[in-house]
Amino acid sequence: MRSERCREWREQLGAYTLGHLSDEERAGLKAHLEGCPECRAEADSLGSLARLLPHADPSRFGPAPVPPSGLADRVAAAIGAERRAGERRRRVRLGLALSGATAAVAAAVLAIFVISDGGGSSPEQHVAFRDLPSGVKIAATLEPHAYGTEIRMYVSGVRSGTLCRVFLRGPNGGGVPAGTFRYRWGEDSQAVLSSALDISRTVAVVVRAGPRTFTAPVGHSDSAAIDNDPEEDTT
Repeated sequence: MRSERCREWREQLGAYTLGHLSDEERAGLKAHLEGCPECRAEADSLGSLARLLPHADPSRFGPAPVPPSGLADRVAAAIGAERRAGERRRRVRLGLALSGATAAVAAAVLAIFVISDGGGSSPEQHVAFRDLPSGVKIAATLEPHAYGTEIRMYVSGVRSGTLCRVFLRGPNGGGVPAGTFRYRWGEDSQAVLSSALDISRTVAVVVRAGPRTFTAPVGHSDSAAIDNDPEEDTT
C-alpha cells in the first residue's frame, strides 16, 4: 500500500514524464524516485504512455463525452467547503501558536512564531528568524528528546512548491540534517522534523528554502557567531 507521504510526489509524475517540471522540482522528484520503488514503477508506466502520445492521430478521436449537468457547480461547492474547513483549521492552530505573544512583538517582529508554554518552565527553545525578505515568515520550536531534537518548523510566504531543507548547526560549525518538506501555498505550512543533534549542543537553525538560506541562533547560543549563509555538511 502506498504511503500518504508519496501523495505530493505522485501528483508531479505526469508533468515529470512530459518534461514540464522546473529544474528544482525535477531534482527533488528524482531523489524521491531513487528511494521509492512504487513511485518509480508508476513513473515508468507513465513514461511509456508519454512516448506513445506523438503517434496519436487526433482525427481518429471520437467526440468528447459531455459531463453530467450541474457537475461544475457540485465540484465548485465541494472545493469551497474544503477550503473553508482548511481556513478554520489554520486559524485555530495559528491562534494557539500566538497565544503567548504580545501584540507589540507580533507587529514589530513578523518572523517570530511563539507557542506559549504557560508556566515558562518548558525545555522548549523558540527560535526567531529576523531580517527576512518582505512577506516571508520562518520560525521554529525545538524540543529535546532521547533521540536528539524535535523541530517544529513554520514557513510562510515562499513560492509554492519550494523544497525546504532544515539543519541544526553544532558548536563545531557543521550542519546536522533534520529533514526536508515542500511548502505548498494554501496548505498547512507547519512541519515536524527531527535531528540527532542534542538541543544543548545546537547553536543555530538553518533553513534552505530553494536557493536561499536563512539562519537563526538558538536562545543559548552567541548570535554574533552566526553566519547567515553557511555551507552545511549534509553528509
